[in-house]
Amino acid sequence: MPPSSQPELARKLGLFDATMLVIGGIVGAGIFMNPYVVAREVHSAALILGAWVFGGLVALSGGFVYAELSARRPSVGGQYAYFREAFHPAIAFLYGWALLLVIQTGGMAAVAMTFAHYFVSLTHVGLSEGAVALIALFLLTTLNCLGVRAGSNFQSAMTVLKMAAICLLVFAGFVWIDRPSIVWTPLLDRPFSGGLLGAFGASLVPVLFAYGGWQTACFIAGEVREPEKNLPRGLILGVLGVVALYLSVNLVCLYALGPEKLAQTKTPASEVMRLALGEKGASLIALGITISTLGFLSQGMLTAPRVYFSMAQHGLFFKSVARIDPRTQVPTMAVVLQGLCASVIAMSGSYATILNYVVSVDFIFYGLAAACVFIFRKRDASSGRPSSFPVPGHPFTTLFFMVSCWIVVATTVAKYPRDSLIGLGILAAGLPVYVFWSRRSATEKDP
Repeated sequence: MPPSSQPELARKLGLFDATMLVIGGIVGAGIFMNPYVVAREVHSAALILGAWVFGGLVALSGGFVYAELSARRPSVGGQYAYFREAFHPAIAFLYGWALLLVIQTGGMAAVAMTFAHYFVSLTHVGLSEGAVALIALFLLTTLNCLGVRAGSNFQSAMTVLKMAAICLLVFAGFVWIDRPSIVWTPLLDRPFSGGLLGAFGASLVPVLFAYGGWQTACFIAGEVREPEKNLPRGLILGVLGVVALYLSVNLVCLYALGPEKLAQTKTPASEVMRLALGEKGASLIALGITISTLGFLSQGMLTAPRVYFSMAQHGLFFKSVARIDPRTQVPTMAVVLQGLCASVIAMSGSYATILNYVVSVDFIFYGLAAACVFIFRKRDASSGRPSSFPVPGHPFTTLFFMVSCWIVVATTVAKYPRDSLIGLGILAAGLPVYVFWSRRSATEKDP
């Protein structure tokens, strides 16, 4: 911990902020497009909706897991801190390494380019999509350097607007489309077999990817008031809200398009709005997607830098990244680092490839986080330290989440072996880097 004379992170965020961070960290552009990816794997309305229901159960069980972890260990850096205490500093470092090089930064670069595409299409501004993406990342970096309150307020506003866009999509589809295409029979698109189970498993990969992101709210535990209470509540409220939004979107897509047409369009949300309100509707949902992507970027810029800040505090990264601005009480260099890395990857054009590596790496750490619950419970039982929010149904709920995550990893490796191996290779490459930083830190501590 830094000396008391040094600037510290400011606890300025409450339950509403935490809930908006959870929703903002999950909902990006995926829900507006991913329904068609699922419909290409399974072809009946029941199976399509069933995949999203199952994904919602996994997300909710994950919300329970992280709620208990954040209640037991309300530490800056969230998942990084859990791994450091439960396993070994090397595991924690590898998570931060993967977050910076693959998970967070690659996702932000891709979303920045998606935002730029819709922004240019809507405004016809005389700038390239790359320039718009860079400007957006620069402005969000600057905003989050001004203070956690400024960054959180903007992120919360974007989250409320993206929720309004989803509600508009659902309302317009159900009210103004008078010829529903949804058919509930047959329940299965083929006889029950290994092939059906494999297809359903493959459909869960984009679903769980779309549901991922709730854990990032835990990164800012050091800036939440009463984190042992507000973070768990925010996690559960946020995940429940996202499940409701996602199921509503898929219902309206099936209602308006039916399974066959849904599988044929790569822009299902736009197609639903076009059927409901014409081209004006398509433009409205394009505006909603623009806002949603900007909100996702804002959330990432606010939360992820706290992991790099924690790594630097422990001597496993550049010292400057651990510095807190005495005026804004923000780890400014950590925020700038996130913005620069996302900008470089966005301009390199490699973000699409990096996204293929994300699932296999990210879900390994989700599973490890669930294992932390067992470890912390055992340790805390001996010291008489209870949790203010135990996982309901533990150990079954926790095991369900853990096994689901590692099934996703196995499915992804089987379906995309080359991309998965590259992602795992990037992860393994962090080991010698960890050795370097840990030795350097030890040397600096020696008299």
